[in-house]
Amino acid sequence: MYQPLADLLRPETLEEVYGQEHILGKGGILRRIVDSGKIPNMIFYGPSGTGKTTVAQIIAKQTNRTLYQLNATTASTADIKNIVAQLDTLMAPNGVLLYLDEIQSFNKKQQQSLLEHIENGKITLIASTTENPYFYVFNAILSRSTVFEFKQISSDAALKAIYRAVEFLENRTALTAQPEDGALEYIAGACGGDIRKAMNAVEVLFSAGQPVDGKLPLTLEDAKTVTQKSALRADRDGDNFYDLLSALQKSIRGSDPDAACHYLARLLEAGQLQGACRRLMVIAAEDVGLAYPMILPIVKSCVDMALMLGMPEARIPLVDAAVLMATSPKSNSAYMALAAATEDIQKGLGGDFPRHLQNMHADTYTMEREQGYQYPHNYPNHWVRQQYLPDELKDAKYYAYGPNKVEQAAKQYWDAVKGEK
Repeated sequence: MYQPLADLLRPETLEEVYGQEHILGKGGILRRIVDSGKIPNMIFYGPSGTGKTTVAQIIAKQTNRTLYQLNATTASTADIKNIVAQLDTLMAPNGVLLYLDEIQSFNKKQQQSLLEHIENGKITLIASTTENPYFYVFNAILSRSTVFEFKQISSDAALKAIYRAVEFLENRTALTAQPEDGALEYIAGACGGDIRKAMNAVEVLFSAGQPVDGKLPLTLEDAKTVTQKSALRADRDGDNFYDLLSALQKSIRGSDPDAACHYLARLLEAGQLQGACRRLMVIAAEDVGLAYPMILPIVKSCVDMALMLGMPEARIPLVDAAVLMATSPKSNSAYMALAAATEDIQKGLGGDFPRHLQNMHADTYTMEREQGYQYPHNYPNHWVRQQYLPDELKDAKYYAYGPNKVEQAAKQYWDAVKGEK
């Protein structure tokens, strides 16, 4: 039976795992946890082909646990019940290590079906996901798990894996590979940090090669051909999704429409229409904000249009929104005001509401004293000076008008009304 090269060469020890030195290298925290033998519930988060499944298998082997593997895209609650039935039997004397791939595909009820068993320690859960677990995994699971991020494999690390694959195939085929200059390096770069893709490309090169006198030429042209779709696929899945969203936002914040178009195109080519829509709306509120308040309904309209149209036409209103925001004046004044207020709240500052801001219905019903609230609409310019912040923070200043025409016009108006300079 055919067995993919990536599976044949799957590492059997942590020393053989490519990349992930930040958690698996000497002194890395995941490495120390595995060496201790005391394995907590964990969530492995990162792009495809970065070693998540491999590390889970190594952990099971090293800790002498019975390993069950499920893929949440096809598994059901019944599959979990079947695993639970193995607990406390000769099939699982040391408990079960359950590796649940693509956990974000499990709904809340399915994820909750694991809780009882991961709490009592009979099932140790290692879940993996390519999506941000803080967005896609339910809090009940997150609070009982430790999240480890698996990063995209560097080209240098991928090249080491490719050399190993070439050597293995040379021994298996009794052929001597003769890679053209740059051919293997091209595969290492085009695989997008996915070791599995790199292995597949090498395997295809060997299968399609035409040996001459026991030698197998591996040409750069063939390398480009077999990785052409893989390179596109790498842009879709190999890129760190949230790094890509960050690059889009920072490009628009930095008023660079060319970079905004580039990163938006990469998101859409990756099939991340929903992600692009959400991030564009965030940018409208966070980075353009009060400098151009109408940007909010404009971007929302562009997003609604894109979701209604679907791809490929959805690209058009979204790039309109991206370029408009990149070329718009910017202000994060409201965002910073909220951040400053939140910081005080997290410090425990605040206290009771000012008496005159409390709900007046209780006063009317219980015949207590009047609040003393002054109704601004009864005063000139619909404003009257009175305290709104709690006593503890009555002099706090959170919002500062941004240096743009819209906010400066508002500042000029209110300075005149309030008699301030």
